[in-house]
Amino acid sequence: MEERLDMQSPNWVHKNSAFIAQYFPNCVTETAKGIKIDFEILQQELRSDLIQGNKERYRLEWPGKREAIVTANLPTTKTLRPVREDSVDFDNTENVYIEGDNLEVLKLLQESYLGKIKMIYIDPPYNTGKDFVYKDNFTKDSQDELIESGQKDEYNQRLVVNPETAGRYHSDWLTMMYPRLKLARNLLTNDGVIFISIDENEIANLKKVGEEIFGASNFYCSFIWQRRSGAMDSVDGTSIDHEYILCFAKNKVRLKGKERQFEKYANPDNDPRGPWVSDNLSAGKAGGEVYYEIEDPETGNKFLPPKGRYWPYSPATMKKKIEEGRVIFPKTAEGRPMLKRFKNEAKSIYVPVSSIMRNANDKNIPTSSLKYALNTTGTKEVQELFTTKVFSFPKPTLLIQELISQIDTDKKDFIVLDFFSGSASSAHAILKTNAEQGMNIKFIQVQISEQIEENTESFKAGYHDICEIGKERIRRAAKKIKKETNADIDYGFRVYRLDSSNMQDVYYKPQDYDQANLDLFGDNVKPDRTADDLLAQVMLDWGLPLSLKIEQADVSGKNVFKVAENSLYACFDNGIDEDFAKEIAKDKPLRIVFKDSGFKNDTAKTNVKQLLKQLSPETEMKVI
Repeated sequence: MEERLDMQSPNWVHKNSAFIAQYFPNCVTETAKGIKIDFEILQQELRSDLIQGNKERYRLEWPGKREAIVTANLPTTKTLRPVREDSVDFDNTENVYIEGDNLEVLKLLQESYLGKIKMIYIDPPYNTGKDFVYKDNFTKDSQDELIESGQKDEYNQRLVVNPETAGRYHSDWLTMMYPRLKLARNLLTNDGVIFISIDENEIANLKKVGEEIFGASNFYCSFIWQRRSGAMDSVDGTSIDHEYILCFAKNKVRLKGKERQFEKYANPDNDPRGPWVSDNLSAGKAGGEVYYEIEDPETGNKFLPPKGRYWPYSPATMKKKIEEGRVIFPKTAEGRPMLKRFKNEAKSIYVPVSSIMRNANDKNIPTSSLKYALNTTGTKEVQELFTTKVFSFPKPTLLIQELISQIDTDKKDFIVLDFFSGSASSAHAILKTNAEQGMNIKFIQVQISEQIEENTESFKAGYHDICEIGKERIRRAAKKIKKETNADIDYGFRVYRLDSSNMQDVYYKPQDYDQANLDLFGDNVKPDRTADDLLAQVMLDWGLPLSLKIEQADVSGKNVFKVAENSLYACFDNGIDEDFAKEIAKDKPLRIVFKDSGFKNDTAKTNVKQLLKQLSPETEMKVI
């Protein structure tokens, strides 16, 4: 029997169970519903570490947490459908823009982008009491497959306001964030990093959730930046003018840091060791004998450490530093000795990055600081593109560019994911970074099609949902950057839209249909779906990135999609026969997929499979 593609996202319950079974095969048992894990035996295996019952433990709990964990593990049969008319250079670009609920989308990306995302930046709802949160309810109902967009409609929306008066104010927000972060972690490379913008309302909870998902040891810091220049009136007399960016790693490695500045290095005394700079010779405290007197060998002046300070070296090491001419003594006994630091002895050209970000307009920004622009700058950037205010409080591109600069890699091409894309500030920032620094960073933007209220400037300007604004911003930003820089970069993006599966229900649950009904499904593909639609779902199911180059060719009168040269061939035409198989086998594709109903007849299906095995044994054939 030919092998079928699953055409659904990975089932993490099954994957996790298989992992446990691999290491604890004695914990596997048979039940009425198939192979399951016997948790009583598993508890015995882990008895020495097990926390039983209601014993106290250090962790964050809230109503809905178990539901959030289950939600993350549930598979989805939804798919992504290409929207060529909204795309720019669809067949060649490696950038992706996805419209749809980010939880469903993250599930769909699990196979294709597992361990492939170098950086994630998200700016989720801050839970101020006015923000929308996702109401994730995956209880199957008869209407679900009738919703064309794959989301709830305006009468049964997935997005709901979360007022402070709600009984589950924090819990609903946490239940929304938890499964999304859990799935996002799977997509990161082993050394991948996630940056999460947040304000005071949920930073404490978000940090605890992040530590649970990524591990406390994989937390870098909370970057702090000033979002506005002046204080605002408030009821309690405080004005919170800053925000945070929490930074976690999948497996913590050093952030790149800021490049050390050598402008102040000079060599006024023609020291053969090269340019140097004078530096502080004292320390707060060190081990051993560190408070003693040193003497200038030329003048005989003697010096103690400054008040409340100590020397950083033992007497023996200090004596050696003086003999080597590394200590600069002052001309008078009232001065302070300094240390010569040579440029060629710098351990790294980078210094650790400070957690306090600095305004780019400041004249004296420390070398170690990342720069930011105020929120007003982000608003101006969008207004310059649209000539009107179409989005409130977009993040300034400089802020995101500075975060991108901390990805420590020699590669110029990696992927950045933003699954709360909003106005697409991160896509804009990536295009600017690529143009300015000769990089080839690819972006994946995900945004639910959130409706815009009719009384807003953006609606009056012709934009009815946030996705329309995001896509148009990328188009306009690309044109502006190309005009200003003429850089040879990828300015395009492929648009995909979340939707119900391309396959009829019988594809997933044939046991629910009798033979009379099955005759209605001679073709198990929905009649309104195109070959483009099928190709996208096949790529996701087979674990191929959506950004791979797609070409189309005519082979024996059939339309064939060629993905990444010969990585995948797909033909969804009817009448597939032996002649076609002989012709296609000449290219020796790694994978090939057909519609189950696309073969000329049952004999042709069997012969095609055998011919491919004979003529192109490395080709893996599947059907949908």
